[in-house]
Amino acid sequence: MVSDTTTITLALSKGRIYDETLPLLETAGIQPLDDPETSRKLLIATNRADVKIIIVRASDVPTYVQYGAADLGIAGKDVLLEHGGEGLYQPLDLEIARCRMMVAVENEFDYESAVRQGARLRVATKYLNTARAHFGSKGVHVDLIKLYGSMELAPLVGLAEAIVDLVSSGNTLKANNLRAVEEIMPISSRLIVNQAALKLKRHLLQPMLDSFSEAVGKVSR
Repeated sequence: MVSDTTTITLALSKGRIYDETLPLLETAGIQPLDDPETSRKLLIATNRADVKIIIVRASDVPTYVQYGAADLGIAGKDVLLEHGGEGLYQPLDLEIARCRMMVAVENEFDYESAVRQGARLRVATKYLNTARAHFGSKGVHVDLIKLYGSMELAPLVGLAEAIVDLVSSGNTLKANNLRAVEEIMPISSRLIVNQAALKLKRHLLQPMLDSFSEAVGKVSR
């Protein structure tokens, strides 16, 4: 399914990604007419009649774009790895919402010895695919426990020996007597585009893609 060929629908999630996307939208001449932090609207108009924004959960952005309910969206690499990226064109790393995917344990836990001795670890995470691939590549046997929040609590109450989660400043780990022991990968947010929309709406989408690319280039310089 592809939405109306005369308009562009952009899927965004509230919070850091939305805030850091606003300057990119501005370079493309797009200004949202409502603030999702103060408005209950999930469909937000912009100053351009041909562009609208839908507000969805971060983990749902790739699904809306994949099935054509949105023409394009912005999602973290972590979300895309879990989704699989099926049916999505990923033309640009926007270099926003940067953080790191890390393995963390309690300060007193000897992770290095456990891994070296071939111990079977219990790992709590919501990033099952990423964790499975990481530990599998190292030949480490793990039992994965899926959690959706408060990951840092798992080692403290004995649910797991380790967690795999996003780390920005590391302050939450420190506050909970945890330490990062291994970086899996750097994470940033990507622009994703529905493949059918790119063909049918290229005249509308390409100028926006070019504006985003130019803005990212200026920042990286």
